[in-house]
Amino acid sequence: MKRSKTMELGVGLFMLAGILGLVFLGLRVSGLTLQAPSDTFRLEASFANIGGLKPRARVTMAGVTVGRVADIELDREWYDARVVLELDESLEGQLSRDTTAAILTAGLLGEQYVGLTVGGDPETLSDGDAIRDTQSAVVLEELIQQFVSNMVSD
Repeated sequence: MKRSKTMELGVGLFMLAGILGLVFLGLRVSGLTLQAPSDTFRLEASFANIGGLKPRARVTMAGVTVGRVADIELDREWYDARVVLELDESLEGQLSRDTTAAILTAGLLGEQYVGLTVGGDPETLSDGDAIRDTQSAVVLEELIQQFVSNMVSD
């Protein structure tokens, strides 16, 4: 009888550890964190096409995550996608005015994220400023369509 209860307790602890492991992996894959958000500042960037970019996507510089995409909305004046970036506060006053924002893809069919490349302008961006130099997403379906139409026309 005592051995049976010990066995049940062991199985229960094993199941609990498995469930906690799955929750941990799910949070890591989705990019969500249980940490309190650190101090951030916001920048905006407009793109002609954002492809599959989603809120909470990574913002990177030189491959290092420095922020997240906070919001995506349609600019009703220019009909572009306006992307709001939340970046680490330590970068405020460090990014030059000619910083470039590009929508990149991790791998061939991976997640899309925003990559920042710093320019050489001595003037810097501050909270609420806009990144003017942007590169839209490369959409695989559009590339395939162009390839096929070029093959047919030749």
